[in-house]
Amino acid sequence: MNVLLLGSGGREHALAWRLVQSPGLTRLFAAPGNPGIAAEGASCLNLDVTDHNAVLSFCGGKQIKLVVIGPEAPLVDGLADTLREGGIAVFGPDRAAAQLEGSKGFTKDLCARHGIPTAPYKRFASEAEALAGLTSFSLPVVIKADGLAAGKGVIIAGTVTEAEEAIRDMFGGGFGAAGAEVVIESFLTGEEASFFAITDGRTVVPFGSAQDHKRVGDGDTGPNTGGMGAYSPAPVLTPELEARVMAEIVQPTVQAMRDEGMPYSGVLYAGLMLTARGPMLIEYNARFGDPECQVLMTRFTGDLLELMLATAEGRLKGAAKPAFSEDYALTVVMAANGYPAVPERGGTIEGIDRAEATGAKVFHAGTARNGKLTANGGRVLNVTARGASVTEAQAAAYAAVDRIDFPSGFCRRDIGWREVAREAEE
Repeated sequence: MNVLLLGSGGREHALAWRLVQSPGLTRLFAAPGNPGIAAEGASCLNLDVTDHNAVLSFCGGKQIKLVVIGPEAPLVDGLADTLREGGIAVFGPDRAAAQLEGSKGFTKDLCARHGIPTAPYKRFASEAEALAGLTSFSLPVVIKADGLAAGKGVIIAGTVTEAEEAIRDMFGGGFGAAGAEVVIESFLTGEEASFFAITDGRTVVPFGSAQDHKRVGDGDTGPNTGGMGAYSPAPVLTPELEARVMAEIVQPTVQAMRDEGMPYSGVLYAGLMLTARGPMLIEYNARFGDPECQVLMTRFTGDLLELMLATAEGRLKGAAKPAFSEDYALTVVMAANGYPAVPERGGTIEGIDRAEATGAKVFHAGTARNGKLTANGGRVLNVTARGASVTEAQAAAYAAVDRIDFPSGFCRRDIGWREVAREAEE
């Protein structure tokens, strides 16, 4: 079977790495892909994903049976709708269902209608209304750009001045079209965790947990990023809590979407806050997280292609349940200097073979090859390793990191720190 994978980051490299291990795969195409994806044997090509007819035409010419959409923008743009109308199976939701990520206000309203636990909130369509509405919230308060903002459209304001600045920035175009509307919500106290589920719109199966590290600096300091590292599973999300997440958040969401005529198909990624009152939804993503996908795929032991195809074809109920290694996996993001503001591009990278000789896997996130391997983005490499504990996985990942020569890059040195500290107390 020929498969087309859309995307160019570490998430897509992890998906490609696992897809090429599926016995049902004949040929993997990636658009645009990256040097790491090409090294897995994929054929990388330039294909404008905003030109739906061009993508559909390519699929017809190459006899593509399944399209896997990695990033969120093409999903929100409705590419899955066009492909399905053209008879191509797609792993990923339609435009209407992708609103779960494309509009934070849409998701909050859905939760309100169906009693899904989330923070109290209000939606605002103008700066004046938002500034006036701010007075009904206590501090700290969370200000969110409604639309897609590459994981950076969330401000936790500790003062009224910070909140007002965030509102003005969003409505002033600081986050582009994503800030045309703003959601203000109460701050939740607890520990964050990520929970993943696969659904074909009816059947829902768990697909593991993880914890991401959004802040750029050690000790969770500095500005938010797209993610500086992650580990899986997240022990704080106990089996009992996972059962509650499925019963109180994920399954009611899938049911609600189907009942409202927007059946959701693909992976549903729930960002959670584990509060004293139980798990509460922070937000949904309509695709695998990045870098959470890297640790999930490192632990996944099943046939990814068959799972994705069963999901796309609406036969998940009869498919094999997702299976995972009991090991922990941990990934460290190596980013270019200047990230998340203005990353330095063009820095040379050497030593990936040395790193992988330790048993780690290095996923390419933002690289280019022009004779030499160079940095071509903010987050550049995802160095991923396994271990019997988070402590062991962390040690293995950093041992591999230390074999990579990337002078114009940096990484956090404490990925997994919360769980490492808990393990040390046991």
